[in-house]
Amino acid sequence: MKQSPASSPSVSRRGLLAASAALLAASPSGRLAFAADAPVSGGTLRVAFTADNTTLVSIDPFQVYWLEHRVVLRNVAESLTDQNPDTGEIIPWLAKSWDISEDGLDYTFVLRDDVTFSNGTRLDAEAVRIALDSNKAFVKTVPATFGRTYLAGYDHADVINPHTIRIVLSEPNAGFLQATSTTNLAILAPESYRRTEKERSLGALIGSGPFALQSYTPEVGIKLVRRNDYAWPSAAARNRGRAYLDAVEVRYVTEESVRNGLFLQGEIDILWPRNPFAEVDLELFRSRGATIFSRSLPGPTLNLYPNVSEGRILNDPKVRAALQKAIDRETFAKGVFSADFPAVQGPYDVTTPYFRSQAAKLVYDPDGAKRLLDEAGWKMGPGGWRTKDGKRLTLIRPLQGAETPGDVLIQDQLRQVGIELKLQILVAGEFQTFVSSGRYDLHSSYMTRADPVVLQTILDPRYTNNSALSVNAYPPATLKQVEALFDKGLQTHSPRGRAEAYGALQDLLIDDNVAFPIYERLWQAAASPRVKGFQWTSEGFALFNDIWLAKS
Repeated sequence: MKQSPASSPSVSRRGLLAASAALLAASPSGRLAFAADAPVSGGTLRVAFTADNTTLVSIDPFQVYWLEHRVVLRNVAESLTDQNPDTGEIIPWLAKSWDISEDGLDYTFVLRDDVTFSNGTRLDAEAVRIALDSNKAFVKTVPATFGRTYLAGYDHADVINPHTIRIVLSEPNAGFLQATSTTNLAILAPESYRRTEKERSLGALIGSGPFALQSYTPEVGIKLVRRNDYAWPSAAARNRGRAYLDAVEVRYVTEESVRNGLFLQGEIDILWPRNPFAEVDLELFRSRGATIFSRSLPGPTLNLYPNVSEGRILNDPKVRAALQKAIDRETFAKGVFSADFPAVQGPYDVTTPYFRSQAAKLVYDPDGAKRLLDEAGWKMGPGGWRTKDGKRLTLIRPLQGAETPGDVLIQDQLRQVGIELKLQILVAGEFQTFVSSGRYDLHSSYMTRADPVVLQTILDPRYTNNSALSVNAYPPATLKQVEALFDKGLQTHSPRGRAEAYGALQDLLIDDNVAFPIYERLWQAAASPRVKGFQWTSEGFALFNDIWLAKS
C-alpha cells in the first residue's frame, strides 16, 4: 500500500479540536502564535530544566526515556520522518518518501541525498541499516531498554541502493511508522555505534541535526553548538537553513525557587520545569513579560491503575465505579495547578492520535459513589470511614519520594465518601519491591509518545516492563478484551481501523473502571521576552533551530 507523506495516517479530528482548544485556553501553543519579528542570528539560548536523570545516566537516543534529554536530542539527532504536531500526520525528514507493503511488514524509505552528520560523513542507506541493527543488538544485551518498544517487530534492513532502504518486520506493527519519527529511533553516524554504550551515554553522539553536542556533564548540564553547514530540516520546521542561535546551554537546577529566581533575574531564557507552573508563578512571570507555552504531552494521562487481584478491595466492580465517581477532576485541575488548566478527559492526553473523550463518564458524583459503596456493603462508620466485616475501606497507594499537594487533594476527595487513601512513602528499592509484590491498591505510570500504542508498554502484560501493574489491573474478561484491542490497533494501518480499536480501548478502560484519570499531563515552558520562534514538536519538544533571540 502506497504511503506518501500526504496520505500517511493522521490523528482523529475530534482529538485535534480538543487539543487545540486546551492549548489555546492555557497559553500560546507555539504553532498557533508566532512572533512577527524578523529573525536575527547570534547568541546563546540558556535553558533551565529540573534534575538530571540519575537512575539512567544516558543521552543515547535509543536508551533515553527522560523527557528533558529527548528535547535536547531532537536538535542533535534526526529521524527518518517527523510528525506534524497539529494533525499527527507523518511527514518527511531524512526520508523524503516511503512505501508500506500491503501486509504491513515491509517499509521502503527513499532518503535525501544531501544530508551529512556533524563529522562530515554522509547519510546513506547503510548508515540507517547500521543504526537499526545496532539498536536491535543492544536490545538483546539490555532487554528492558526503553527503545525496544519503538523497534518492536524489527527483523532486518535491506540496502536497495545508496539512498533506498527496505525495513522488514517479523510481525505487523502499525505504530512503526510513527516510531521512525521519534528521538528513540534517531539515526546516528556509523562512528557512534563503534563507541561503547557508556561512551554514547555520556555524549559520544554524532548526529545530523542543526546542532552538535559539545559536552554533557551529568547533573550539571549540556552544551550544543551550531552547525554552519546545516540545510535539511524537518518538514515541520519554519527555518529552512542553519540555526539562528550560535549555541544552546542547558542547566539542571533541582530547586524550584532557584530555577525561578534565575529566570526572573534574566540569567535563563527558557524556564522548563517538569511540573506545570503554579498560579502565583504564572502571574509573576507574565507580569515580567514572559510568554507561557503549554502543550499536553501525548500518551497516557496521569492515571491511577487498580490492583483487582483476588482479595483486594478493588476486585469489586462497584467499589471501582464508586472510586471513579468520587474524584473531582475539575477541582483538581484548578486547585492544584491554575484556573485555566484543562480538566482531564480520559486515559489519553488530548494530543494523542485517536484520542476519544470520556469526559461525560468522569463527572464528579459523590452521591452516586456513596450509593455504590452502600450497595457493596461498605457502610459509613465511626469517624466518617466506611467499614465492612470490621475492616476499614483503606486503599494503599505507594509513592516514591514525598507526597504532592495533588496526592493529598485526592486523599481528601476520597475521604468525603468514606474511603481512606493511605499514601505509602517509600525509597526507590522499597518502592519497586512493594509494587512488584502487588501490595498496592492504586499505582500510576506514564510514558510520552505521540501514538496510542504507548499505552501497551504500560498495560499489556505481553509487552510491558511493569508486569505487576499490567497483570493486576484487570479482571480476566477485561484483560482478554484489552489484549484484543491492542492487537487490532497494531495490525491495521487504516486510520479508521486504528481509531476504532483505540477508541474502543478507551471506552473499555473507563467503562470497566480499570483506569482512573487524574490530570492532563500539560507541559509548560516560560520564555523571556527576547525568545522568539518557539514551537512545539508533536511529542512536546522544541526545534531550537527555529528559535532566535531578539536584540535588546
